[in-house]
Amino acid sequence: MIRQYELVERVRSYDPKVDETLLNRAYIYSMKAHGTQLRASGDPYFSHPLEVAGILTDMKLDSATIATALLHDVVEDTDAKVEELAEMFGPKIAELVDGVTKLSRIEMQTEHARHAENFRKFVLAMSNDIRVLLVKLADRLHNMRTLHYIKKPEKRRRIAMETLEIYAPLAERIGIRDIKEELEELSFQQIEPEVWETVNARLGYLRDEAGTLVDEVVEELVETMRAEKVPAQVSGREKRPYSIWRKMESTNAPFEQISDVMAFRIVVEDLPTCYRALGIVHGKWSMVPGRFKDYISTPKRNGYQSLHTTVIGPKRTRIEIQIRTREMHEIAELGVAAHWQYKQSAEKVDGSRYRWIRALLEILENASTPEEFLEHTKLEMFNDQVFCFTPKGDLISLPKGSTPVDFAYAVHTEIGNRCVGAKVNGRLLPLRHQLHNGDQVDILTSKGQEPSPRWENFIVTGKARSAIRRAVRQNQREEYEGLGKTILERAFEAEDLDFSERALTSSLLKLKRQTIEDVFFDVGQGHLSAYDVILAAFPGLKLKEDHKRLPPVTRDWSGDWAKERNGAFAIPISGLTPGMAVHLSDCCHPLPGDRIVGILTQGQGVMVHTIDCEELSDFSEAPERWLDLAWQTQEDTSAFFAGRLKLIVLNEMGALANIASLVAKQGGNISNLKITERDHEFYTMLVDVEVRNVRHLIEILTSLRASRVVNSADRLRE
Repeated sequence: MIRQYELVERVRSYDPKVDETLLNRAYIYSMKAHGTQLRASGDPYFSHPLEVAGILTDMKLDSATIATALLHDVVEDTDAKVEELAEMFGPKIAELVDGVTKLSRIEMQTEHARHAENFRKFVLAMSNDIRVLLVKLADRLHNMRTLHYIKKPEKRRRIAMETLEIYAPLAERIGIRDIKEELEELSFQQIEPEVWETVNARLGYLRDEAGTLVDEVVEELVETMRAEKVPAQVSGREKRPYSIWRKMESTNAPFEQISDVMAFRIVVEDLPTCYRALGIVHGKWSMVPGRFKDYISTPKRNGYQSLHTTVIGPKRTRIEIQIRTREMHEIAELGVAAHWQYKQSAEKVDGSRYRWIRALLEILENASTPEEFLEHTKLEMFNDQVFCFTPKGDLISLPKGSTPVDFAYAVHTEIGNRCVGAKVNGRLLPLRHQLHNGDQVDILTSKGQEPSPRWENFIVTGKARSAIRRAVRQNQREEYEGLGKTILERAFEAEDLDFSERALTSSLLKLKRQTIEDVFFDVGQGHLSAYDVILAAFPGLKLKEDHKRLPPVTRDWSGDWAKERNGAFAIPISGLTPGMAVHLSDCCHPLPGDRIVGILTQGQGVMVHTIDCEELSDFSEAPERWLDLAWQTQEDTSAFFAGRLKLIVLNEMGALANIASLVAKQGGNISNLKITERDHEFYTMLVDVEVRNVRHLIEILTSLRASRVVNSADRLRE
């Protein structure tokens, strides 16, 4: 174990202003608090916070961070309280310790939910002070180094998966390469032990075969730079087994084909020399096409800058070379810790100034559950990048496979919500188009636009997904509430009752709802019937039988009963949005102008059917689910609905073009077409046509029936 004076001296070696008193008090307090507690290895528990503090001294962090490391487990694992730490060490240390604490005491339903909730609270704490993340990463690193002492393989694997999915990407995001790689390696060893051993064995064989190849390449690079009078430090190393395995997985290639398993680094004095050194390397050896990356002009999200190239080097060996300045190298090794502000100032580093943390906070705000937050966070942290530009030239980095919708949400949530289209490099392209490096993206917006649930089928960023789900939930809630309120208004009117807030308020206790809006929402969703609410508001009221009557299944539903149902109490519907409160059924494809009824389905809202739809017979035993519906009196000329046609068409050249032309001339649009039968003379096809109403569909049918190539044309209701 590190002795007390040794820890102080470690900090003093890089920070002459070390707060020696603080470190000594934290050391003694933690040692006494943990007392006789032991770890799974049998070592005193105090050895763990001490090792965590030691890891952070290697990163040259300030006294407050080292003290937090010493104290980070006392609240969780001993009787110590946060208030006690605040009194003894100040509010800042207490806040940091509270942020790092694993929060395992939280009562949650499942282990996964507890893990998700812990991570959610951890991100909140991290956003206030990035030191929380640094201590947490050091804590996780030491736990991974001693993971083999845990006896249960399932537990070891679970911890390793959590590390690989959450903590290694976090270390990468703040640029601490060494910690990131060690976390990945230790996790890989537990998750895929056989693969890890195989890759290690292959590396050992390659090492024996190559002999002194690394030293030879380093020496040749040094001589090359010296000959060109470029001062440089050159080093080389093997890539780690996990890095090699990931490349094998992503390229679907065997180990023998992964030739660039060695990486070399050239560190120079300034930025111009980086590009000069690159020219020297490319002048001496052949570059592998497609393997050059300029992270200096377009840095990674964690601030990493370097030139990467792969060449066919000495002995015809494929090698990767990284070229950077000393300052870039320091940031590449230590990330955020390399430009630590505490060395000059007592101000805290606000984690929210890091763009990726702001993205996590927006996901946190939009997610409805801790599990959803964790899911979207993994999406945000796992993917490789693509760099795109706004019309003003601002750089936006996104995961590979991102679309204009992801780009819009990366710029601003409101721009994403109002997105209606996108121009990529001046061309209008679909919203599902995948963006590429260097694309300039111009997002087109409209005030009346709302996020579509269909966007979830092609977006890739967690921020976009969580924002869309939040907007859809909110719109859904509003639609269900509006539908529920209208249903209740019509039901009260049918019973000759006054619809009032006072009447509904009196029913809340009996209905076990908190607010009137909750009642509207549950009625709209079908969890409550309108008559349940009426009876709760007016106990003992005898309902009129007329309004519960349902026609017999055998009756002609297009006759008197249909006229009766579409009377004064019918609910007007308009502005239908798929996936929201009201849905047009696929069985009969109702259109404005058709006589319609609604079937209330729990959790789904209202399914709209034409009055003569055969599917209605399935609901003859549930009169409480039927709703009187009518189309909005004032028609929306911009709204289109799908009408299905069955056509029998002559099998001759140009017939399909003739049909499409006739539909277009009548102001319709073919949205789907399927050929169901074909022979030498005729084709039978189903055609979905976007129309404004029944009258519009009849006009199109009349036009098609007049065509020479159309044998018959009918509206299909099945």
